[in-house]
Amino acid sequence: MYLIVGLGNPGKSYARHRHNVGFMVVDALADTASFSKKFQGDATSITKGTEKLVLLKPTTFMNLSGLSVQAAMTFHKLKPEQIIIIHDDLDLALGKIRIKQGGGHGGHNGLRDIDEKIGKDYWRIRVGIAHPGDKEQVHGHVLSNFTAEEKPIINPIIDALAENLPLFWEHSPAALMSKLAQSPE
Repeated sequence: MYLIVGLGNPGKSYARHRHNVGFMVVDALADTASFSKKFQGDATSITKGTEKLVLLKPTTFMNLSGLSVQAAMTFHKLKPEQIIIIHDDLDLALGKIRIKQGGGHGGHNGLRDIDEKIGKDYWRIRVGIAHPGDKEQVHGHVLSNFTAEEKPIINPIIDALAENLPLFWEHSPAALMSKLAQSPE
């Protein structure tokens, strides 16, 4: 069993923001499964490949994501290595994916809160949203929608990540990275 957590902010006004790319991937994974209010978030269970997955979108707002993750982790008696957090990353080019276990939060407030609540040994799937080029523009950048020019890049990556995620546990995180690197942009 894995807990797959997409980071984002709740509410329709945030739905298509760059900061919500984690929510977008979890929604793509869920496909037609319906979410219910659980663990201070929206949660559902599905089977993908050979694994049962608990999908979670914390509704605590980004900066308090750890509360929701900790609640689901405790309820399901999971270890950090059974948790995959999917989140936006300013330091990666638009649509680029990186996967790693552990590490720092890199200034990401959602990861900072998760680190404080459960430690750092969980898996991270970083989805590049690109840096706006000026530190002063970061806040507005992450809290804005993908542009019409960006959607043909990011949407296929979201779909490819959702479709190919079983490679993570059926083969390896490296196999998933390799497959996503071959995805058309």
